[in-house]
Amino acid sequence: MLNIALLFHSSRNDNLGVGALSVSEVEIIRQVARARGLEVHVTVIDGRDPRPAYISGADVTISEQRPLRQPLAFFREVRRSDMVIDIGGGDSFADIYGWKRFARMHLQKYLVHLAGRPLVLAPQTIGPFKSRLFRAIAAQSIRWSAIVATRDAMSTRALQEMGVRRPAIEASDVALRLPFTPPSRPAAGGPVRVGLNVSGLLMSGGYTRDNMFGLRMDYRQLMRDIITGFLRHPDGCEVHLVPHVISWTRGAVEDDYQASLDLAAEFPQVQVAPAFDSPSQAKSYIAGLDFFMGARMHACIAAFSSGVPVVPMAYSRKFAGLFGSLGYDHTVDCTSETPEAILEQIFAAYEARRSLAEEERAALTLGLQKLGAYETALGDLMQRLAKAGT
Repeated sequence: MLNIALLFHSSRNDNLGVGALSVSEVEIIRQVARARGLEVHVTVIDGRDPRPAYISGADVTISEQRPLRQPLAFFREVRRSDMVIDIGGGDSFADIYGWKRFARMHLQKYLVHLAGRPLVLAPQTIGPFKSRLFRAIAAQSIRWSAIVATRDAMSTRALQEMGVRRPAIEASDVALRLPFTPPSRPAAGGPVRVGLNVSGLLMSGGYTRDNMFGLRMDYRQLMRDIITGFLRHPDGCEVHLVPHVISWTRGAVEDDYQASLDLAAEFPQVQVAPAFDSPSQAKSYIAGLDFFMGARMHACIAAFSSGVPVVPMAYSRKFAGLFGSLGYDHTVDCTSETPEAILEQIFAAYEARRSLAEEERAALTLGLQKLGAYETALGDLMQRLAKAGT
């Protein structure tokens, strides 16, 4: 039995994007293990949270840990594993979210190194690092890792700029593998279903509530303009507001669901999607739409990987990095483009949505091919560790 611990994944995060990474990682591990004839057990190292877990199975354990308060207990949990896979919450291997998050992440990475367990950096965004000190600390942890995988070309270049010369796998986002239930399609001739993910975080101005991401426009007004434009469209569009961060405590700074309800109070014609219980449930809903846009990257990945034409609305470089690396160049940048330019691009993409769908199919094929390189490397390491343990 090979014991695999997952670090900076989550079995019940309010952010279904982090959840999508975690559910997908478990699915990848299971598929790789079956293909190699290995028996595995996965431990998700998670925080305490009242939300029910959306990862389950006889081969999965949820281990509640408080590494900063009880580092010895965390260390013991790591020692019980044969290897540790760290996905950094997708985009937190950087210092743009502040020194506290950076310190919390790297304490746990170094405890894994200290425990002598192989650390796998699963496909994730790496950088940017503004601080030389943080860049140096991050680079050393990367050099000590057993496998290093990025999810885009920008992150691969960031490694080189950090002075990391060891080989890295340029893969793609593991959420391309997120399982979902394809919805039944309504009869032709009905309204065009347009999905909009409204970010509660951007509606709040970021964690600092003062436009911390440097958006060039009034984000709330941009959402109103998009909704108004589609409601007035001659196609008779049906507008769906689709939350992807759903706070267990309603009204938290990141809560997309409350932000959607607030907008629905202004626009009673729109439909608000349910408060989803899992990432796969959210993807299954998004897969039933005809066009999608949003500022939560994994909501956009759900559309992208289920064949729904999508316009990602970026607030950081991770969007252009991921989608651009796959040759899908329909991301709009809310930090550099005017609201007028963004609206023009969104409605042009809507009109060309059949063409976008064709581009998506080719880009998804490339993404899964790139992700396959990570899966092969992961399988090789799992096989070596299983053989060494027999």
